[in-house]
Amino acid sequence: MDGVLVHEEEAIPGAADFIDRLRESDCSFMVLTNNSIFTPRDLCARLSRSGIEVPEEAIWTSALATAQFLHEQRPGGSAYVVGEAGLTTALHEVGYVITDEDPDYVVLGETRTYSFEAITRAIRLLEKGARFIATNPDASGPSREGKLPATGSVAALIATATGRQPYYVGKPNPMMMRSALNKLDAHSETTVMVGDRMDTDVKAGLETGLRTVLVLSGSTTQEEADIHPYGATRVFDSVADLVDLVGKPFPTD
Repeated sequence: MDGVLVHEEEAIPGAADFIDRLRESDCSFMVLTNNSIFTPRDLCARLSRSGIEVPEEAIWTSALATAQFLHEQRPGGSAYVVGEAGLTTALHEVGYVITDEDPDYVVLGETRTYSFEAITRAIRLLEKGARFIATNPDASGPSREGKLPATGSVAALIATATGRQPYYVGKPNPMMMRSALNKLDAHSETTVMVGDRMDTDVKAGLETGLRTVLVLSGSTTQEEADIHPYGATRVFDSVADLVDLVGKPFPTD
């Protein structure tokens, strides 16, 4: 989503046309984000304000993927959550209880208001035996003023204090992609991943068996892409270059 369709609240040129063409061509699609702060309804409204119309059910977040994973692992469990509404809502919707009393899991998500008290509580609960889950490993996120510390940075702090590494559900874990494929009732052989990061998007797509498109409108430059030991199937400047390709055979050269 970020870096592919929007920058903060501004639509990337061509993004609305790309989504419109997908819908007109009856191509099934899912908008993925590692950001766990917002609910799909919040993100749907944010995209709409940017002039991009995406149905709420076509948005899949790391919070939703995390909630689904925990529901499959331990149905009806409990969690102490460091995060915001996107994560707590997703957990409530699968029947989880949010508590700081002997929870099954400590679940770390993204928030703009990390508190020393909440992090300390998470550390002590992990020491008492709670399992450590994090929505995504992104170390930083964008803002108008520059980078912000994200889930991966705070997870590293907690892991250093406890010696306990989290299990990350979001990209580049292929589980995030497979859960989205299941939502679409799609197969990897007929699906293309479009993203702006080599270390999360392209890696997750590659490990899920998808063809991958890297767009240079977000976090990664061509020079940065070239240093990775793996590459995207195709590289384009932005989704504007993909509009006329929708519904046609995927170009591999």
